Amino acid sequence: MRVAILCILASALSPSITRAQASADVPVIKITKEDSSIMFNVKASVAINGTFDKWDATVTMTSPDVEAAVLDIKIQAASVNTGSGMKDGKLKGKDFFNAEHDRFISFHSTKVVQTSPNTFDFLGDFTIRGVTKPEKLTFTLSGERGSGSGEIKGTMAFDRKDYGMNSGIPFIKIADRVEVTVDLKGKRVSGPPLVFKQ
Repeated sequence: MRVAILCILASALSPSITRAQASADVPVIKITKEDSSIMFNVKASVAINGTFDKWDATVTMTSPDVEAAVLDIKIQAASVNTGSGMKDGKLKGKDFFNAEHDRFISFHSTKVVQTSPNTFDFLGDFTIRGVTKPEKLTFTLSGERGSGSGEIKGTMAFDRKDYGMNSGIPFIKIADRVEVTVDLKGKRVSGPPLVFKQ
């Protein structure tokens, strides 16, 4: 009986031990939101640019190789902030973000390519208004290698009409191209340093 109990305990504990060992072999990255931001800009006859006040971003590593990173960004569409109540209301509405029905704007990377010592392409699935299409975030890394902290600042441009945002705002001429700037500051809280291409 005692042997049986020990076997059950061993089998129950072994997965957690394996996970703990696995997590020690890969970098764990934490995004410091208070120092980070997500902004957007649209060329228009009256400037349309702003930020999102509520969002989350995570970087998950499956190995120390920087190209093994997976980036997930989840934005609350209703948290758009242009500094104008009229513009915010229009952007939250059904002609644009449709925030009441599609609460989140998201990006999930599916591939990372290091294009130079300090630049990276994050290819992935971008979702807005419930429509998902492949897009690319191009990041530049700053910060001393091996320091355990740094900043990645990236841009993504997309055509709003590809996502069903075909309307305009009365008396304002709006371009189709939307530019998003993602500025993320993070630090390695455990695990080995990231491995970059030279």
